[in-house]
Amino acid sequence: MKISYNWLKQFLKTDWTPEQTSELLTDLGLEVEGIELYQSIKGGLEGIVVGEVLTCIKHPNADKLKLTTVNIGADKPLQIVCGAPNVATGQKVPVATIGTVLYTEEGEAWTIKKGKIRGEESHGMICAEDELCLGKSHDGILVLDKAIKVGTLAADIFEVENDQIFEIGLTPNRADAMSHLGVARDLKAGLIQKEINLELITPAVSAFRVDNRTVKIDVDVINKDLAPRYCGLTITGLKVKESPAWLQHRLKAIGLSPINNIVDATNYVLHDLGQPLHAFDAVKIYGNKIEVKTLKAGTKFTTLDGVDRELHAEDLMICDGEKPMCIAGVFGGINSGVTESTTSIFLESAYFNPISIRKTAKRHGLNTDASFRFERGIDPNITEYALKRAALLIQELAGGEITSDIIDVYPNKIKDFEVRLSFENAEKLIGEEIPKETIKRILTSLEIKVNNVTETGLGLTVPAYRNDVEREVDIIEEVLRVYGYNNIATTEKLNASISRASKFEDYKIQNVVGNQLASQGYFEILSNSLTTSKYVELSEQLKEDHNISMLNPLSNDLSVLRQSLLFSGLEAVSFNLNRKRNDLKLFEFGKTYHGFENKREEYKHLSMFTTGNQSLESWLTSGKKSDFFYLKGSIVSILERLGISRYNEAATKNDFFSEGLTLSLGKAKIVDFGLIRKPILKHFDISQDVVYADFNWDTILDMVKRNNITFKAITKYPEVKRDFALLLDENVTFESIHKLAKQSEKQLLKSVNLFDVYQGKNLPKGKKSYAVSFTLQDENKTLTDKQIDKIMSKLQQSFETQLGAELR
Repeated sequence: MKISYNWLKQFLKTDWTPEQTSELLTDLGLEVEGIELYQSIKGGLEGIVVGEVLTCIKHPNADKLKLTTVNIGADKPLQIVCGAPNVATGQKVPVATIGTVLYTEEGEAWTIKKGKIRGEESHGMICAEDELCLGKSHDGILVLDKAIKVGTLAADIFEVENDQIFEIGLTPNRADAMSHLGVARDLKAGLIQKEINLELITPAVSAFRVDNRTVKIDVDVINKDLAPRYCGLTITGLKVKESPAWLQHRLKAIGLSPINNIVDATNYVLHDLGQPLHAFDAVKIYGNKIEVKTLKAGTKFTTLDGVDRELHAEDLMICDGEKPMCIAGVFGGINSGVTESTTSIFLESAYFNPISIRKTAKRHGLNTDASFRFERGIDPNITEYALKRAALLIQELAGGEITSDIIDVYPNKIKDFEVRLSFENAEKLIGEEIPKETIKRILTSLEIKVNNVTETGLGLTVPAYRNDVEREVDIIEEVLRVYGYNNIATTEKLNASISRASKFEDYKIQNVVGNQLASQGYFEILSNSLTTSKYVELSEQLKEDHNISMLNPLSNDLSVLRQSLLFSGLEAVSFNLNRKRNDLKLFEFGKTYHGFENKREEYKHLSMFTTGNQSLESWLTSGKKSDFFYLKGSIVSILERLGISRYNEAATKNDFFSEGLTLSLGKAKIVDFGLIRKPILKHFDISQDVVYADFNWDTILDMVKRNNITFKAITKYPEVKRDFALLLDENVTFESIHKLAKQSEKQLLKSVNLFDVYQGKNLPKGKKSYAVSFTLQDENKTLTDKQIDKIMSKLQQSFETQLGAELR
């Protein structure tokens, strides 16, 4: 939210600097995230002075240029080359001196430098109005009033407004601070705590009066629960035109574009007092009647942006006698707003149900300044005051007469909150005792009424606009933020307790695995659990019926809880690939959510993604792709680190993969991994291969808890390695060799390793060659050649008999 420092000073006549003010606002909980300079004229006309043209002759080396001398009040006149056809002796002109920075219409900066133009020195520039951002004309230089004194700063003549704009990171609960009045109210309380008492100056509306009662618009609020208060009046005899400079500057300073004097007046009051208003062209209100109601679902309505929208049955609408005119509190209609031909208006000021407005805004994907405030809850008791303020401002800007009494439909007054504050509870929560008089002063400065005072506490009435202060703890928080968190002393004694936690706690196992993956070059990601419902269409194993949908989604892309970590991970992969980060290794710990027929379940997962090269290219190594086997190595290293060595391998049935494996133990699935199918990658505009693993983390945690890690001494007897070059059928896998070898020699065979594969020339058709090494070791003695030969013969015989292998 943008807040203008100059605008703020209309409410509080403070001499504090913007920096001091921003520091206090941050301490009060209105965090100032940045301060930005606003100038009504880009550059503030700095370096531009008024000069008088003393001489003006034809440039000796150019037909269209003139050589002038200009007095700017310095020690000697400046020689300036000028190409304007209207420059003449005796004129008072704006001069940009050397070093001055000027700006183009697009905002690009360029600097005036000393130079030579066609052989003649030029020490500045005589400016046209477009070069100073004062207009669009470039027909010639800007000629000023001759009465202006030479050397006068141009900024003084054109009344450049300089302002400091606070960018406030407003938290959703602070609906009361969504205006300059609200921020000023908080600032006043903070200054009182620093013993600076300033009056809060609010706009006067005592001049408001009804001129006549010639134009009456009847109002019927049908859905009173959705519109607890609705006010309005008519103004006729208006003239729609451009807003005056001061109003345009106020709006531009906070990032708004001026439209016309009527709309700008409503926007000004919105940001001034926090009350959204809407002006309807009174002539376009059929039957001189306003109805506030919901319409039948599916009703078509065209909003100001020209978009045809289909209404929901719960959307509150402002209608006339025959048609809808506006989505209440959210967005106006295309045919009922103020135009250049408007001469009379119906001015609306209302309080709408915050929940209703939020749902409507989200349903239609709209986020306006009005809906931003209504959905958080505005002050229901400022409605009439803001209407009067806006009416007087419109009369000031556009003329006209107020031609109806104020209509105020407010059947059930929204009451203030009654809260009891205990001094003892305040001390417990704050950590130290704050003097009772200080607490009373702070609460009074926040416009919280103290009804009664006892030795134990206070009876309070909280104004309705503070809808975030309804409990005792809220009152204590208000006291603390104004008193100052920094003023609470910290204890010199540090107390800590030792927690008893199992080594198998989820977060500890995550840290073990996460640290290992990070050491292997993986980066951890954290993606949103909310996703689009359309992702289930990419897989047959994901069911649309299992989606858990949000009742009030932020957008269609965030409407359901995810059933898989795959798609949110691929979004991250795609995001990085689009930014030329082609070599990725990512992992994420997260949950998936499933809505079954009779219950809802959530499961923990670890996902891993690899794509591109395994490591950065260098002169020493060529880029090697992160393939299926590279990811398998990472998976096996995780399982080994956790002490999980027993599992079964099988081809995966998961349709995420074009090819892959499932590791499981009994009926418990440990991990699915493989190469993601091309159609899924295409959906995310990914053209390179991506290998993905999905761990069932709940299974991992269960296995780790049941796994007993044992330790034994390293044997002092040596290992022996022997190799076989086996000629095999193409369909024989290394897994079958590994399994058969382990079955043939269970005691002394420690490991089996495939170190070379050959297919092609000099081999029979349908055959391949495997080079396999076998590691043998006896932990109690040194193996003899006779023992080794016997084992190798046994292995050879098994391979030949059961696999049809031949030794090469």
